[in-house]
Amino acid sequence: MGKQDKAWHQSPHETLRVRDGFSITDFDFAGTPGFTGDKKDGKHLLKARGTHLSDLQEQLFAEGRADGTRSVLLVLQGMDTAGKGGIVRHVLGMVDPQGVQHHSFGVPTQKERSHHYLWRIEKALPSAGKIGVFDRSHYEDVLVVRVHELVPPDVWGKRYDEINAWEQRRIDEGTRIIKCALMVSPQEQLERLSQRLDRPDKHWKFNPGDIDERGYWDAYMEAYQAVFDRCSPDAAPWYAIPADRKWFARMAVTELLAATLEAMNLEWPAADFDVDAQKARVSALRK
Repeated sequence: MGKQDKAWHQSPHETLRVRDGFSITDFDFAGTPGFTGDKKDGKHLLKARGTHLSDLQEQLFAEGRADGTRSVLLVLQGMDTAGKGGIVRHVLGMVDPQGVQHHSFGVPTQKERSHHYLWRIEKALPSAGKIGVFDRSHYEDVLVVRVHELVPPDVWGKRYDEINAWEQRRIDEGTRIIKCALMVSPQEQLERLSQRLDRPDKHWKFNPGDIDERGYWDAYMEAYQAVFDRCSPDAAPWYAIPADRKWFARMAVTELLAATLEAMNLEWPAADFDVDAQKARVSALRK
């Protein structure tokens, strides 16, 4: 990170990474781990890093157009109102949309239920040169499915190892995976739900079922803890991001994404034509 990142005293890759011993019970949903600035500093940093992120995304896209095979998958998980949509708008909105593939996973359709649960996930993977964004993901099948007992424990219990193996195959094929869990507190969620009801322009975002899901909060936290305990390997770790402060969550995801692209050592593809010859042709047209 450069001078513009002086408010980060420690990289989000370190401070937000889920490691052995992580406990949701001790998690600070309103924290700003690794960041010494305030909201104003965060917004300034978001803009600065967003410009850099856009340049990196263009390099990745160019690589894909030149027969490259690499891609990036950003997984966004979180309870209702955690800010997944805001991440898509405010973070991915800073890059060229032609280089982004966004997919939101809702309740499986009848056709999707007739296939293996990873079938619909496979179909939505980003193509070479793209940043793929999953708003919810394959982890729904060890979160919602577990909490609501949609399949027996001996079925969803096998999926943790299966998901780890599936992600490793995607990594081996050239996809970098960034898994972000946006962690909102129950108090903040209630406030956000209330705000949606108070604003006619937000009514479309309100789902009465979101209130019903709050009744399963403890069960969801238990399910998320299991995901963190069993599906955070070195190759594809989880990042638990405090989401009560939207500005921090957006800034943190921006940094995780930018740093991942930086680590890929992207380069502009070499020209597949004689540059000097084409310059001469352009010069001739100017005469």
